[in-house]
Amino acid sequence: MATVGEELEHPQGGALQTAKDLFSGAAGGVAQVLIGQPFDIVKVRLQTTTQYTSALNAATSIYKNEGPLAFYKGTLTPLIGIGACVSIQFGAFHSARRWFEARNASSSSSPLQSANLSYGQYFAAGAFAGLANSFLSGPIEHIRIRLQSQPHGAARLYAGPIDCVRKISVHDGVLRSIYRGEVVTLWREAFAYGAWFTSFEYFMNSDAARNRIDRKEIPSYKVAFYGGLAGEVLWLSSYPFDVIKSKMQTDGFGPNQKYTSMRHAFSSTWRAEGARGFWKGIGPTLLRAMPVSAGTFAVVELTMRAIN
Repeated sequence: MATVGEELEHPQGGALQTAKDLFSGAAGGVAQVLIGQPFDIVKVRLQTTTQYTSALNAATSIYKNEGPLAFYKGTLTPLIGIGACVSIQFGAFHSARRWFEARNASSSSSPLQSANLSYGQYFAAGAFAGLANSFLSGPIEHIRIRLQSQPHGAARLYAGPIDCVRKISVHDGVLRSIYRGEVVTLWREAFAYGAWFTSFEYFMNSDAARNRIDRKEIPSYKVAFYGGLAGEVLWLSSYPFDVIKSKMQTDGFGPNQKYTSMRHAFSSTWRAEGARGFWKGIGPTLLRAMPVSAGTFAVVELTMRAIN
């Protein structure tokens, strides 16, 4: 990536770097979906139904009753959309990072030495990336979750993503319907991506300082490992919000609606299931997080090194 000094000398470099961030993020997003989709459908089923006793039971039941392709139900929507989401995440994060770097540099007598971000600033940049991403990820995940959780076979509710949007829009209009659960999505994304980027930056910076090398010299297997650890941090910091989001986005409409708001969904879950209700499905989620996040950061980092 361009240094602060290079960007101060060549202002047009910021726009070019943002384009590179967006492209590398899109590549990482495709990898994320292909690696993580089977884990994700198990997570959603565990979060939204009570018919499975464990993650293994859910996975074997899905395979037995619906076949291996069932693990990629609803993949088209995230394959197109998550690539865009991850592109936005990395583009927004690095744009915010450069803003903080310039701000830090302008307030110091030695700009190039004082441009480094504090970890509070890394978290703020990550949270900004999550919020920017949420306006796209909210409806994409909503449609994906409805496709993943619908009955199998003749009882299917939706023929595909477009049919799903069309049918749920009948109830409250297009925007209100597809953006159901958006408030809790905003909370989840801010916490999740603040923690994700901060932890990855900490692991990378610590390795570079410990071994007295430039970050670009950190080998790919370490980048993947640190990315995987960051994925674990992401979900541990935001999982209760994700559970509530899934409950709200699989909820019925009209007289069949259980939850009227995020607060109502939280209180109902607490009364019915206690603290455990906010962590249902955490096992397969953490199992999924390591390879998915490792693949995302590895692909993004390798892409950035190739195009810079």
